Amino acid sequence: MGQENYTFSSDFILLGLFSSSQASLVFFSCLFVIFITSITENALMILLIRGDSRLQTPMYFLLSHLSFMDILHISNIVPKMITDFLSGSRTISFVGCGFQIFLSLTLLGGECLLLAAMSYDRYAAICHPLRYPVLMKDAVSRLMAAGAWLVGTLNSTVHTAYALHFPFCHSRAIDHFFCEVPAMLKLSCVDTSHYERGVYVSGIIFLLLPFSMISVSYVQILHTVFQMKSSEAQKKSLSTCSFHMVVVIMYYGPFIFTYMRPKSYHTPGQDKFLAVFYTILTPMLNPIIYSFRNKDVIAAARNMVQSKFLNKK
Repeated sequence: MGQENYTFSSDFILLGLFSSSQASLVFFSCLFVIFITSITENALMILLIRGDSRLQTPMYFLLSHLSFMDILHISNIVPKMITDFLSGSRTISFVGCGFQIFLSLTLLGGECLLLAAMSYDRYAAICHPLRYPVLMKDAVSRLMAAGAWLVGTLNSTVHTAYALHFPFCHSRAIDHFFCEVPAMLKLSCVDTSHYERGVYVSGIIFLLLPFSMISVSYVQILHTVFQMKSSEAQKKSLSTCSFHMVVVIMYYGPFIFTYMRPKSYHTPGQDKFLAVFYTILTPMLNPIIYSFRNKDVIAAARNMVQSKFLNKK
């Protein structure tokens, strides 16, 4: 009984991404700039999509949900890192740690499904343009977005409950910059191999299957692109697809490598380095890759600036 009280009442300690030293000030500054940039980009993207009629399409509807997920995801992790750096305190409560795990897994799982839905949208638009209004009507895109949120939340609820029910009877120091399941499992003093198999199954559902679907979609897209007679259309499609795949690989690659390896193969430095990609960098890159290179988005941004300027006059 005493062990259970200790488990639920004691705080955890996050060892962080960097220590309080002169050199870490540079990393802190970069982290702060990335956080502000990511929030600004994604918030602007949501405003543009909601405010411009040309962006009222299934692709941009899904992208607005991706931007909202990215805002929540980076806000779930980086402000705590910044606060810890400024205050010198690295503690996080049991409840706070549980909330970080829950929200992180919800958004990671939801984003995996959402990226797969967006790849299907591009496949339908490029490979079946005449049937696109039927394949991606509004009800379908709404169902995809709602499904990503719902399935991600259900999966996260199960994993958060399981991960936090293990007794942590050794060190409470998590060698990570946020509460992540693989890092926390190392603190447990009981056998977690059964739960790890459950994580592996979830990895197949949320990582390998969506990644396979995305890969197949882009193979089909490239096949269609190479059959186009217009070299201009080929260059545009190839450029868009290549940038999209870079983001997908940056997101899925480290995520798969982190969650689909046995606990014994994890090293703290490696896990923290990989987590930076799917928790900090991709939320900043997603708006740039998916939309800021798009003429419709640029035109919508220009119209927003012009309307603000005219209103002031």
